Amino acid sequence: MLEEAKKIDELVRKHTEWFRDSLPMIASENLISPMAMKYLVSDLHNRYAEGLPGKRYYQGNIYVDEIERITTELAKKLFNVPYADVRPISGTNANQAVIFSLMKPGDVMTGPPLQGGAHISSAKFGAVGVRGVNKIEYPFDVEEMNLDVDLTAKLIKLVKPKVALFGRSVFLFPAPIKELKDALDEVGAKVWYDGAHVLGLIAGGKFQDPLHEGAHVMTGSTHKTLPGPQRGVILANPPGDEEKREKFWKKIQRGVFPGVISNHHLHHMAALAIAFAEHIEFGRQYADQIVRNAKTLAEELHTLGFKVLGEKNGFTESHTVLVDVVAQGGGRKVAEDLEKANIIVNYNLLPYDDPKKPRNPSGIRIGVQELTRIGMKEEEMKHVAELIKKVAMDEKIDEVREEVREMKKEFNKIHFCFGEGKEAYRFLELP
Repeated sequence: MLEEAKKIDELVRKHTEWFRDSLPMIASENLISPMAMKYLVSDLHNRYAEGLPGKRYYQGNIYVDEIERITTELAKKLFNVPYADVRPISGTNANQAVIFSLMKPGDVMTGPPLQGGAHISSAKFGAVGVRGVNKIEYPFDVEEMNLDVDLTAKLIKLVKPKVALFGRSVFLFPAPIKELKDALDEVGAKVWYDGAHVLGLIAGGKFQDPLHEGAHVMTGSTHKTLPGPQRGVILANPPGDEEKREKFWKKIQRGVFPGVISNHHLHHMAALAIAFAEHIEFGRQYADQIVRNAKTLAEELHTLGFKVLGEKNGFTESHTVLVDVVAQGGGRKVAEDLEKANIIVNYNLLPYDDPKKPRNPSGIRIGVQELTRIGMKEEEMKHVAELIKKVAMDEKIDEVREEVREMKKEFNKIHFCFGEGKEAYRFLELP
């Protein structure tokens, strides 16, 4: 078995070296800060806690309780909301808790279609389906790259959903919550916003503020545009008087525990506290640069001849750029060729693709949040666009791989965090 252990060591080293020499542009990834990283290997990793601070089912949580209280208060401050639960261990886990707490089998929920960017947890073959919820999809406007507001309002009034979900994994523009508020209020729907991808942009004031636009609860991942540990969070601003708000929130918390989690990975929670504190300090500047970079990349790709979606509204208002690459061989081919050149993106369904054929879609999805995290700005985005063209249009894979390695040598430090200036990969090196 020692040989297998050595093999794992070798593979982890190779992976780390590969990403050191690559341009990671998966829209759901980011780099955790050195200060937050150290808590992932602390004794907290070895311990257990169930329940809420002061109401645990385990002993040994004296300090854990205080860590959780601080993390919760930082979340409330960062998002300016009255309620936060920092126990979910992923964004999907947070979604499960909301589904479990707000819906029963047979209930109707409305949400975006999968090919319109919805997350798989809201699909019938995902967590929604496991719960037995009847999901009805919103009409999608490809030109706007957003929901068709008029048709969606009519749909909501017709089917009267118990829960109306907004938020997507391909999230170019803000969801039209304010535009649909009258229809949602008319049917009494609970409004849930999945902000996994844009959580850091929301906190940085650069996207939309769903919990102050009409959403009652927001779930999110804490490792995408909010660059923390891989974890989830639930935030809420429910309607009604204090009694109704408390009743709503208690249902959400019961959905978390004992609903869908037991122990909530205490080492990640401590790291999350640092990520929240860093984002309070640096989040506005970081979010602003992310959006600038995404817009620049999209515009440059368009200039170079790519079919970039969302052109009518300026291509993107988030960290994501969506490109139709059918003319270059399709999403899967382009993503695989880019990977060979050390540019890491993913192939992705586009709104007009067949959702039953997700393995060979028309598009690629590109995220700029990690490159922004290591200091890249608009000029670098123009260079990245040129590199993508060289691979997808000119088939110069080997040449681009070397260019990427040289480019990356100048960007090896994490920014927008405490202790800024530390080498991005030093803390990932194995002994």
